[in-house]
Amino acid sequence: MLPILFKLGPITIHTYGFLLAIGFIVAMILGMKLGKEDGINTKDLSDLIFFSIIIGLLGAKIYLFFTEFSYYTKNPGQIKNLLTQAGVFYGGLIGGVLFAIWFIRKKKMNFKKIGDLAAPSIALGHFFGRMGCFAAGCCFGREASGCSVGVTFPDLSQETGVPIGKVLYPTQVFEAVLNLFNFIFLYILYKKYRTFDGKIFSIYIFNYSLIRFFVEYFRGDSDRGYIIGSMNSPFASLSIPQFISLIGIFTSVFLYLFFKKRYLKKTA
Repeated sequence: MLPILFKLGPITIHTYGFLLAIGFIVAMILGMKLGKEDGINTKDLSDLIFFSIIIGLLGAKIYLFFTEFSYYTKNPGQIKNLLTQAGVFYGGLIGGVLFAIWFIRKKKMNFKKIGDLAAPSIALGHFFGRMGCFAAGCCFGREASGCSVGVTFPDLSQETGVPIGKVLYPTQVFEAVLNLFNFIFLYILYKKYRTFDGKIFSIYIFNYSLIRFFVEYFRGDSDRGYIIGSMNSPFASLSIPQFISLIGIFTSVFLYLFFKKRYLKKTA
């Protein structure tokens, strides 16, 4: 846990914000590189990536606010902490995708091609974002006494709610590493095995949905809402993020088959 990376006089550089910025930058660079190779208009693409990131970041924080609405209504002074918290990735993904759909239709761009080049870029950027969460102490795991990979956070006067001095599952690192592997896998697919447009995008949705569904069992931060059960019985419950993950899994399979069918019909 290293919430503050360094200070320069009155300027404080927070580790989470720094890593999040790095994630945005590498995602933009990779997306622009892949788009240029595919002959996509670089100005429209750069505008799309930039504003999708901004809208996505806003969506992540709005989702977090409404997920923990009762907490913030009881503690209005904590709303300011939304500026330094990661937010909920699904909120960011949904917000970014909705904006991207509007922008792509307006500019008459190819949605499937944009989705394919965005997939590995998002996965790589997400890796840095989750490492930022680990440094800030947010999105922490449940207690994991006896776990060989458990972590203990020190008291650094952060207001993330992380239990101090207790062994926890390093859920931030779990998700970061899985996203890194997802990036490598998607990048290889994009460069060598992209047989039809939309393939990489649909596989990204499938992979991340599985990652989030798995990691969610070990999360210990504030109640994110449950369809079935509660945080007291994580393996006999279904949280709202897990429910969204299930929707993502079924949606990704449908999109994969739909895109492939259209491709085969077009080339027949």
